[in-house]
Amino acid sequence: MTRKPLPPAENPELNLGFLKLSDSAPIIVAYELGIYERYGLDVQLRREVSWANVRDKVVMGELQAAQMLAPLPLSTTLGLGGLRATVITGLSLSLNGNAITLSSSLSEELAALGADPVRSAASSALALRQWIDEKGRGSQLTLAAAHGFSCHSFQLRRWLRAGGIDPDADVRIIVLPPQQMVDSLARGVIDGFCVGEPWNTVAVQLGVGCVQATGYQVWNNAPEKVLGVSEAWHERNPATHLRLRLALMEAARWLAQEGNREAVVGFLEAPQYLDLPTIRLTPSLTGQFQFEKDGPAIPMRDFHIFSRYQAGFPWRSGATRLLNHMGAQLGRTFGDEQAKALVQQCFRTDLYREAARYLGEPSPDSDYKQDDCHDEEWDFAQGITLGPDRLLPPAGDTS
Repeated sequence: MTRKPLPPAENPELNLGFLKLSDSAPIIVAYELGIYERYGLDVQLRREVSWANVRDKVVMGELQAAQMLAPLPLSTTLGLGGLRATVITGLSLSLNGNAITLSSSLSEELAALGADPVRSAASSALALRQWIDEKGRGSQLTLAAAHGFSCHSFQLRRWLRAGGIDPDADVRIIVLPPQQMVDSLARGVIDGFCVGEPWNTVAVQLGVGCVQATGYQVWNNAPEKVLGVSEAWHERNPATHLRLRLALMEAARWLAQEGNREAVVGFLEAPQYLDLPTIRLTPSLTGQFQFEKDGPAIPMRDFHIFSRYQAGFPWRSGATRLLNHMGAQLGRTFGDEQAKALVQQCFRTDLYREAARYLGEPSPDSDYKQDDCHDEEWDFAQGITLGPDRLLPPAGDTS
């Protein structure tokens, strides 16, 4: 299991938070397969209702660790959202996993205007631009993201800009917890949302929404969830933290093995986890994704990635892009040195490499990689293959 003895855990008892999302799979798999126990940990899983709850409980010490949105360590360390404390991550838990869904009635109108989201996410954004122009400002749409500073927000805004839509002037964007999205769409409170699975699939299967873009189409293999802990807790419990990362890396590796995606659905559907039927969870986890009710299942092998492409490595290049996105939303510019210091403080590549050495696995020797350069798999270094990394360009960008 490991190549050398592990230091003893300072305190093996810990509460680990997660949300009702398909990409909580590594956290749940490690529990169900007894991997935490094999690493000498007594882990209690705690299902939370919102990302704000997760952040607050990690900062206050009610949770020792949690599944977090990739930008949340940065925003919490900056004090955005009202609570300030240094939060770090030494392990990414997943890539991709989101989608943008609009109401079925609006989606039908966009299809008449040329939207073909399976073929092109830009086509649906351009159709929405035309719809807005025809309807005028009197019909301003309300869209929801799962958090103000998240990949959902980044992807929603970038998709809108691919259609020439100003996300701050042409639409209204609000924040809703993931499990409130579908009901809010069905009741007409919102016109669409960007959220993680399985909530897009739930909307599609209930006939209240149609997917207009996947997160992968907007940013290939974007960082999505990370393992977040307070820096103070890590400093008191470095060996416990190491054991936790190792357990989750083993769970992610299990998820990458042939046939285990079907098996994990049996874990996730349990009442204490996602509490949803198999049919809601299978499409995204097995890579057979539906954009509309009764539509074909579209093969999407990379909809969720937990291990391949060095998925666990907390790239500081991706964190820098997310930080710059937060700054653009706030109308704030981070200086190069300020941004570098913050990213290095929160995204602890040294902690990932420490765990990889215990497992005898390769890890990148650089903290940064170029994005928006590769359409196919590519070799970052010997033994390290990464995936496509393109971003959906804004309207008018022909580069």
